[in-house]
Amino acid sequence: MTLNIFFMTITIKKREMGPEEIMDRERIRKITEENKNRQFSMYRPF
Repeated sequence: MTLNIFFMTITIKKREMGPEEIMDRERIRKITEENKNRQFSMYRPF
């Protein structure tokens, strides 16, 4: 009888965001919000 045991360690670290990445994410969020508003205004029921 053979018993194979495999041990694996997973480490999860919270990543620190720099000011450039925060500004980039905010810009993406604004663009996404503008696109949603534009889509809503185009497909609004009459």
